[in-house]
Amino acid sequence: MPHRTLLAALAVLATVAVLSPPPAAAAPAGRAAAVQAAWDTDRAAAAYAQTPAAVTASGSENGGTGPGLAFDGDGATRWSSNFADDAWLRVDLGTTVRVDRVVLDWEAAYGKRYVLEASKNGTDWTPFYTETAGTGGSVTVSTYPQEVTGRYLRLRGLERATPYGYSLWSFKVYGGEPAPASTTRTNLALNHPAYSNYYQHAGNTPAFVTDGGYPAGLKGDSTRWSSDWNADRWVAVDLGATSTIDTVDLYWEAAFAVDYRLQVSDDNRTWRTVYQPTASEVAARRANVASPAEAAGLHDSVRLPQPVTGRYVRMLGTERRSFYNPAPATAQFGYSLYEFQVWGTGGSAAAAYPALPGEQSGTYRTTFFDDFTGSTLDRSKWRVVRTGSEMGSVNGEAQAYVDSTDTVRTENGSLVLRAKYCKGCTRAGGGTYDFTSGRVDTNTKFDFTYGRVSARMKLPVGDGFWPAFWLLGSNVDDPSVSWPASGETDIMENIGYRDWTSSALHGPGYSADGNIGARQTYPGGATADQWHTYAVEWTPTGMRFLVDDRVVQETTRNKLESTRGQWVFDHNQYVILNLALGGAYPAGWNQTTTPYWGLPQSSVDRIAGGGVQAEVDWVRVEQKG
Repeated sequence: MPHRTLLAALAVLATVAVLSPPPAAAAPAGRAAAVQAAWDTDRAAAAYAQTPAAVTASGSENGGTGPGLAFDGDGATRWSSNFADDAWLRVDLGTTVRVDRVVLDWEAAYGKRYVLEASKNGTDWTPFYTETAGTGGSVTVSTYPQEVTGRYLRLRGLERATPYGYSLWSFKVYGGEPAPASTTRTNLALNHPAYSNYYQHAGNTPAFVTDGGYPAGLKGDSTRWSSDWNADRWVAVDLGATSTIDTVDLYWEAAFAVDYRLQVSDDNRTWRTVYQPTASEVAARRANVASPAEAAGLHDSVRLPQPVTGRYVRMLGTERRSFYNPAPATAQFGYSLYEFQVWGTGGSAAAAYPALPGEQSGTYRTTFFDDFTGSTLDRSKWRVVRTGSEMGSVNGEAQAYVDSTDTVRTENGSLVLRAKYCKGCTRAGGGTYDFTSGRVDTNTKFDFTYGRVSARMKLPVGDGFWPAFWLLGSNVDDPSVSWPASGETDIMENIGYRDWTSSALHGPGYSADGNIGARQTYPGGATADQWHTYAVEWTPTGMRFLVDDRVVQETTRNKLESTRGQWVFDHNQYVILNLALGGAYPAGWNQTTTPYWGLPQSSVDRIAGGGVQAEVDWVRVEQKG
């Protein structure tokens, strides 16, 4: 979301819900000024400024690169460790805080492998971020959705990227003390766990709505939760214990909710609505339409008609604000909230994020297999996808998928997906196509959560030929989810190059060209038009992609959520095999625009001549249990 300037205040819309711009300077009643001032403070720098002995290290390169120089707020000074892989740097924050994020600014001598750890006593350490392929630069590690609460933080080296020590310009820590149980009226949500169903990326997690503050004028990209671009989104706070609540303050960025519900729950499952705007209030908010450059944030102070009790409080959005972008078309972003305050008594500082899933036990067993030895495709296992029926045109591709033995058939013990050319011959989904091709999937037949998925394939080589073997979240067709919140796992993609393929993950904050992916080059002169086995091992803690049993990409859940966005791979996916022609991905590499986007004339001639096809020897899914 772009930065926005402040509009004139909205009028008071009701006696129950007071909707107003933010106060110019004063903090809300009941909040200490020190907390308001400290919400965006680098806690490590503050601890060092107060007590230089709070910072220690395993050693330093020399007297001019001591550990305190990573905490002095001067970007031109640095700590450089002794020349050892296991060197470490530690800070005592002086009090226990819930850590929201850590920022490491590396000098040229950076860590290739290292761990960030937290401790409550300085002796027992819990890792919360593990880097296995560091590249230096500035690294922001968001802790959500992990529970990272401690007084001490430590960077522990595992492997240096250079022969020198580890060298940091700065080591910054952000967070705050969780609100304790209180018998007097206070903001019970302060630095408490917050959750949402979806968020935009790692820089906009729900953890930011309880960090204790918001930017002056409610503008700018300071710490905020931002949902993806859907209406059915919520953000919730765990107060730690049953509480008596009288007021909720919502400090919105410009992308506020036009209509929403405030709800409470005792168990985080069953919700009771305690407030919703009236029809006239919704109408006034709906009328507040402005371009993104002119739009502003909003402060909703909701005084409940009478106090309510509950442990969990959430904002459930039902309608997003509209923007003209450009006029006269109306555009809508997601919901964007700087701060979620819950005023009352009760609560508990013991509230914590639940533990994340660990590795699965057991051995793999085959739960799906097809070697295509039948005379026809086994339709109890596979669905043939058709453009205009099961899907629309996507990615600017040139083909229509059709259900025909010309494009999908079994032959010599293999599945064959074949491309065909006939100028203007195919009408599908309201369009006319010059090409047809094949796509099959297991949707409605077989979907699953976690497993080792593999296929042996032989691919066509030629600019713009785009075969793929991939998984897609089974909830992709749910309009309240859609792509990329559904998750997509690209086990193998090839865009016609003989010597390489790619793998990738797509989700909120890492989709399309911003995916988390890797290219692999075949060793020993091998090529894509030979038989190879492509696989992914999908677990609750990460993804490992392999080509011929050689790991070509490994992405941990920990690193993905800490640095990129939400892990959306804890639900069913289904298997897809297809042969696309042209489109965005090939065009980005071959730069072809005519006669088709991403598909040059030489490739058209190849298709017209026959024989452009992807072959699949077998597909297997193995699962533990």
